[in-house]
Amino acid sequence: MSGSGSSGRRRAVVTGIGVVAPNGVGTEAFWKAVQQGTSVLGPVTREGCERLPLRIAGQVEDGFDPAGLVEDRFLVQTDRFTHFAMAAAELALAEAHVAADPDSPFAIGVVTAAGSGGGEFGQRELQQLWGKGPQFVGPYQSIAWFYAASTGQISIRGGFQGPCGVLANDETGGLDVFAHASRTIRRGTDAMVAGATEAPLAPYSVVCQLGYRELSLADDPRRAYLPFTGDACGYSPAEGGAMFVIEEESTARRRGARVRAVVAGHASTFTGTDGWRNSREGLARAARDALAEARCAPEDVDVVFADALGVPEADQAEVLAIADALGPRAATVPVTAPKTGFGRAYSGASALDAAAAVLALEHGVVPATPNVTEVRHDLDVVTGEARTVPLRTALVLSRGLMGCNAALVLRRDDDGGR
Repeated sequence: MSGSGSSGRRRAVVTGIGVVAPNGVGTEAFWKAVQQGTSVLGPVTREGCERLPLRIAGQVEDGFDPAGLVEDRFLVQTDRFTHFAMAAAELALAEAHVAADPDSPFAIGVVTAAGSGGGEFGQRELQQLWGKGPQFVGPYQSIAWFYAASTGQISIRGGFQGPCGVLANDETGGLDVFAHASRTIRRGTDAMVAGATEAPLAPYSVVCQLGYRELSLADDPRRAYLPFTGDACGYSPAEGGAMFVIEEESTARRRGARVRAVVAGHASTFTGTDGWRNSREGLARAARDALAEARCAPEDVDVVFADALGVPEADQAEVLAIADALGPRAATVPVTAPKTGFGRAYSGASALDAAAAVLALEHGVVPATPNVTEVRHDLDVVTGEARTVPLRTALVLSRGLMGCNAALVLRRDDDGGR
């Protein structure tokens, strides 16, 4: 993923971003809320969840009307997580001014990540099965719950016949899709629609999450998700995510596209589920390898978008991993975790972090970490208000509950974007 366009190597760049998040639909609304440090965590109000132990989450409510972005014939076939993906993809494609070319149907592919699939659709159909009988189960039950549903529906709807894939992954999937897309572009594809969305707030899905010891069961939105603090008690889940148009650089520039950021480096590791302390080595290795691929030195990193799990052991491991990867600069480089204001959307969480990182590079602003005030670690976590600083390189970190670690390096476009 590293290298320059002038060297002849095919390089991946971001030309479109589509966001469906609890704090805003579309990049403008999302960035405004992130920059202002708006917190939208609140009581879980989804039907069937009222008596469950999970009290606080980030819900996509205001501003999202799937029928306004996706045709009915696709909506009836799909779960809420795919509604998010199709809507976000539509926004990203519109922003990038990209559409399928009938003369080159294999030029654009699709890759998405998902950790839970279509739980809401599956629950509804199973209730029909056991409550009314098999004749009341729709034919789309067989596909709507599936992890690959978003990739399939986006490719069908858009007419994208290029290489397609799906990553059945945890939180790191939202970063790993960048590596998949970039590798596919290096092999000859012109563009990829890539990203991750989740909808984990149906009763069935929430019950499954109650087995995660890292889940916050706090009932105060202001105290439910406080990473790097003495009051850390886990993470608040969320729904939503982000989709991107990732193009081959010279192709994008020839058509006059606005280059939002360069996908400079990525790496992933696996350290298992035997304890969060083990994630230190894996996350540090991912960060170092991503920087090496991007040909970036530690001193080149201007901002870190942290994984910020909100579990003391995990937070300590991440602080040490950042120190291992960045050396002496680790205590002074700005670190942020905007998702403390809207929740952790599993594989969609790191995709939203990547979207926030691209926007931060564009605006020269490091957003604050909502609700977090006193940090207990030797880390320059941005709190209170956003910080205006020159930004060229962002390091985005992610860890999954199943033991995956990933790092993504994004760089500001130095060639003017057109």
